[in-house]
Amino acid sequence: MATRGTNRSSSSRSRSSAESSAFRWGSAGAIAGAALGGAALAMAANLGRKFLTQAMSASQGNWADSLAAEHDAVLMLFDKMLATDDSQTVQRKMMLMKLGFALDKHAYAEEHVVYPALREANDRADAENLETEHGEVKEFLYRLNHMSADDPAWVETVQQFRNSVEAHAKMEEDEVFPRLRSEIDEELDARITKEVNKAGFMMA
Repeated sequence: MATRGTNRSSSSRSRSSAESSAFRWGSAGAIAGAALGGAALAMAANLGRKFLTQAMSASQGNWADSLAAEHDAVLMLFDKMLATDDSQTVQRKMMLMKLGFALDKHAYAEEHVVYPALREANDRADAENLETEHGEVKEFLYRLNHMSADDPAWVETVQQFRNSVEAHAKMEEDEVFPRLRSEIDEELDARITKEVNKAGFMMA
């Protein structure tokens, strides 16, 4: 009798242990599944954001129009930053992050597609000058990222930054881009548009 009781007790413990293990495994599996599901959703959301972000630029037409639309969007963001006051430090930091992202995306497309096309069209001087100005953009971003958002010089620095970007954009839109488009055929123009969109998608 004692032996049977011991067996029942041992069997009960085994079942309890198995059930407990199964429960723990199930929880881990559920957690892992949820994590994987969350990762998949995040990836899908990121992909959707990429398509949406790039679609907004690509919908403008050819590469020059697309880049001009990005210029306008960046200048509007500058204006929002300039409309803040020293108490809105959180908003300023968030907008500076958005500005940095937008300029990085824009510069990547120009430096990897448009400026090489300029060099091929023997407009090397323009390409070199515009790339130098991109370096100045990085310097402004560095200064603002290392400046307190309530610094009295913040607004003045943002205004100087905006003026620099606006002058750069005007030169591209009024002189460089139209001249390049006049020097290339429709096939190359379409290829540049496709590559600018692709570069923008990669950075979105």
